[in-house]
Amino acid sequence: MWVVWLDRWQFGITTVYHFLFVPLTIGLALLISVMETLYIAKKDSMYRRMAQFWGKLFLINFALGVVTGIMQEFQFGMNWSNYSRFVGDVFGAPLAIESLAAFFLESAFIGTWLFGWDKLSPKIHLFSIWMVALGVSLSAFWILTANAFMQEPTGYTIKNGRASMNSFGALLMNPQLSVEFPHVWLGAITTGAFFVAGVSAYYLLRRREIKLFAHSFRIAVYTGLISSVLVAVVGHAQGQLLIHTQPMKMAASEALWHTSPYHAPWSIFAWIDSAHQRNPIDIEIPYGLSILSYNHTYGAVPGMVELQAKYVRQYGPGNYLPSVWVTFWTFRVMVLAGSLMIFLALYGAFRGLRDDEWLAKRRTYLRFMPWAIALPYIANSTGWIMTEMGRQPWAVMGLLKTSDGISPTVGAPLVWMTLLGFGAVYAAFAVVDVYLFVKFIRKGPDSDQGPDEMDAKSTVLRLNPTSTQ
Repeated sequence: MWVVWLDRWQFGITTVYHFLFVPLTIGLALLISVMETLYIAKKDSMYRRMAQFWGKLFLINFALGVVTGIMQEFQFGMNWSNYSRFVGDVFGAPLAIESLAAFFLESAFIGTWLFGWDKLSPKIHLFSIWMVALGVSLSAFWILTANAFMQEPTGYTIKNGRASMNSFGALLMNPQLSVEFPHVWLGAITTGAFFVAGVSAYYLLRRREIKLFAHSFRIAVYTGLISSVLVAVVGHAQGQLLIHTQPMKMAASEALWHTSPYHAPWSIFAWIDSAHQRNPIDIEIPYGLSILSYNHTYGAVPGMVELQAKYVRQYGPGNYLPSVWVTFWTFRVMVLAGSLMIFLALYGAFRGLRDDEWLAKRRTYLRFMPWAIALPYIANSTGWIMTEMGRQPWAVMGLLKTSDGISPTVGAPLVWMTLLGFGAVYAAFAVVDVYLFVKFIRKGPDSDQGPDEMDAKSTVLRLNPTSTQ
């Protein structure tokens, strides 16, 4: 069990770290595509400078995301060989498509977009960045296709102790995927929106490039409002699916030891103990849990004690309870962060209706926005922690336990060594990432002069150093 604990910590740390980069990549790609579309439609060079500025930050983030993702892949063979052996026939197709199609699509068109300014026609160049946005979204789709199988296995048969895919269509029509992908994708758009809004607020507070960053702020805050509201809507649908597919996770997220009353309240705060008792200091919303689970004020939710007894009968002896404390609180932190984002985006959308100068004077609100960049990261991370830890003890729900998925020949010393090694490398990446972001944010957008105009001016200055024209 010590090795299992170390393997889980290593995979959890590297996954959460990698996922710090993925949502921002998806979100920025879409926002940059919108900005360049406005440049083509309005023929205003401000939008070109805007797209180029955010494009630099996108490229930094994209590069570090690729590197951390490659390191994460190694763990499947190093620490989780039994898991890889079990799911390999199912995971092979979506992961191959992600690598050979989606990843190469985004990588190829990133180069075209980066080096194609003033070399390609404006519409072809615009097409390139939209293909990047499509590619990064498709990458997320295929990865989540594999993850959805872990949450709710579909389209498979068991042959020789391994899961074998018998229907690719069933894999794509997985009910879990239909809610998981929109929830993650919209969360990524929200991440990009709050990043752009926060950095734009930084410039507005310093009264630098007010017009450009007021427009950036508006694009971001309107996008963030729409996406954050839709995240909550899709997340609600995802929670209702849990009642049928992973009722133990749902019960753990509510610290619900025993089956709820028919009109179930939702606990804002609860004392988590192991005595299977609710504490008198619980703060509850009447009918809240029934509404969250069934869209009605009525409907009982199964408790962990009853589900544990059911799983023992179904799967054999064992402990089928996840970490209740972690599942309960990560869900609430995610909801709190999401609620704050909706409020800040709604307020910013209202304030953004005025002119640029008026917006730049809303200093109290603008001071909050750089700090609000952390909110989608908190929501994304706690959401994934709840999703993965709430499924325990299963690696693949109902088919493979986490303890059976580790590599039998890899001992604790090797896992410790790689855990510390990955931690050191990732710490170095974090330093590089922060340094590059701060450097380019402080530098700001490039001059509003086009490359041809700048080359002409440089030529004049070389021929006549005293010229100021």
